[in-house]
Amino acid sequence: MLRPQDSATRERKSLNGLWAFRLDSAGAGRAEGWWRSRLDGSREMPVPASYNDIVPDLAVRDHVGDAWYQTSVRVPRHWTEERIVLRFDAATHRAVVWVNDVQVAEHEGGYTPFEADVTDHVEPGGEARVTIVVNNELTWASVPPGQLGEGPDGKRTQNYFHDFFNYAGLHRSVWLYATPKTRVSGITVDTGLDGGTGTVRYAVEHVGNASVQVALRDAAGAEVAISEGAEGVLTIADVHPWAPGDGYLYELEARLRDADGGLVDSYVLPVGVRTVEVRGTEFLINGEPFYFRGFGKHEDAPIRGKGHDDALMVHDFELMEWIGANSFRTSHYPYAEEVLDYADRHGIVVIDETAAVGLNARMTMFGRADAPSTYTEKTVGSETQRNHLEAVRELVVRDRNHPSVVLWCIANEPDGGVPEARDYFAPLFAEARKLDPTRPVGFVNIMMDGPDKCVLSELADVLMVNRYYGWYSQTGDLAAAEPVLEAELRAWADKHGKPIIITEYGADTLAGLHSVVDNPWSEEYQVDLLDMYHRVFDRIDAVVGEHIWNFADFATRPAIIRVDGNKKGVFTRDRRPKSAAFSVRRRWRKDL
Repeated sequence: MLRPQDSATRERKSLNGLWAFRLDSAGAGRAEGWWRSRLDGSREMPVPASYNDIVPDLAVRDHVGDAWYQTSVRVPRHWTEERIVLRFDAATHRAVVWVNDVQVAEHEGGYTPFEADVTDHVEPGGEARVTIVVNNELTWASVPPGQLGEGPDGKRTQNYFHDFFNYAGLHRSVWLYATPKTRVSGITVDTGLDGGTGTVRYAVEHVGNASVQVALRDAAGAEVAISEGAEGVLTIADVHPWAPGDGYLYELEARLRDADGGLVDSYVLPVGVRTVEVRGTEFLINGEPFYFRGFGKHEDAPIRGKGHDDALMVHDFELMEWIGANSFRTSHYPYAEEVLDYADRHGIVVIDETAAVGLNARMTMFGRADAPSTYTEKTVGSETQRNHLEAVRELVVRDRNHPSVVLWCIANEPDGGVPEARDYFAPLFAEARKLDPTRPVGFVNIMMDGPDKCVLSELADVLMVNRYYGWYSQTGDLAAAEPVLEAELRAWADKHGKPIIITEYGADTLAGLHSVVDNPWSEEYQVDLLDMYHRVFDRIDAVVGEHIWNFADFATRPAIIRVDGNKKGVFTRDRRPKSAAFSVRRRWRKDL
């Protein structure tokens, strides 16, 4: 699925703005056909944005069930001979779409795009009514999972197993776009380096009768290679590789021509020429060892929730440059494609993750005598696996052409300490490798499944572990935490002989709270804890990366261990630095 773009043969129209919006806890709208007419009883709601924090009402914030959006769009009249497509970049967590009275799309999964050919349902020059119902319910079968319940007042309740707020709505852009009917329908690229020579192996999918021509241009616009045919290899002499800190991009243009040589369609794809490889305990980019410095992040901000915002995105990247980060993980779901585009252009390395967080009954029901097994048909079963497989497919297909993406992450902190875990996860790893054999694949290990217990780590190319010694265990006692952390990381290295990335470590910190002794929640304790981890990392050769949890404070559901959200950020939720930001900057910025 190619993203909409404006070109000599294509045109797109943004449908972002204020849409009519109505909550529907009872699910009446589907039975009553709310899509067939104007959405009565609605209020205005911005798109893109989460709806939860826009209205100062707990009924909106904590809504469980359907939420309806509706808008009208004027179809450009010059699109008369075109194929017309309606695209949603994300609808969390599932959606059904109608154009006028006709259902045109249905999608499961809240963080990947979907679209529908609506050529036969709209009239160029006329107006069309677009209605979408978005549903935020989570069950054991969904990705991520959860459980539905009922409160004492009879209202539905939602228990979810991830430690961030379950924002919902239209979080990313909505588009109406036009392409020729004979068109480029897909492009994949794999790149290579051989000394100073670069290669771009390409495959162009197309619909209709046309010949394919592919041209590659450098950043100055000069053509450096050209080829005929739907598949081939472009060779670049004296190549300028894409590299961490150097987001150099070539421009690949796929052109379709008719029998007379006339241009029928073209699509332009940015391409970064680079290689990724795991060798022993090293992670190599372009044949050079790479050390990950950065964060787990969230798409999270006041008011807009998970709604994509270009201003916030650029500010976050600027803060990452200021602090010296070279990478981040899309915890715990695929981020907006605009984020990956920015990372491509600026040489930021990305670990790309599915929305599979919370697949762990032992953790989500910790301490309960009636806690079920994780992998059963009543919990994480065959339906969950089917949805998870589709999530892997949609992630890889969407993002495989981004040079910034160097590692696929199948899940965060699943139950990996029971034999059934391997049967569940082996097909997921196999699917990721089949769709993209050029990148390593991994998952993030949870603290309770150490190197002698985890049955999934042998499936992974890279070991990614979340550890909270000094916070959730050895709380406040960094002297006791340090040798335990080091002993475990050495055990991972000795047992598996693979690169280790610590994908989460940190401490909740209340900005402005200070202490002259190691006192959890103080800014000084966060600094001391991170310093302790860094000393350990520097003593273990197999450690090839450190991703602090978290870049910035973020929203969670209310809880007695969460004071207005998770406070492990080195920046506050409104992006003000804590003391740890300056300490980490001194470690990561060697130019200071």
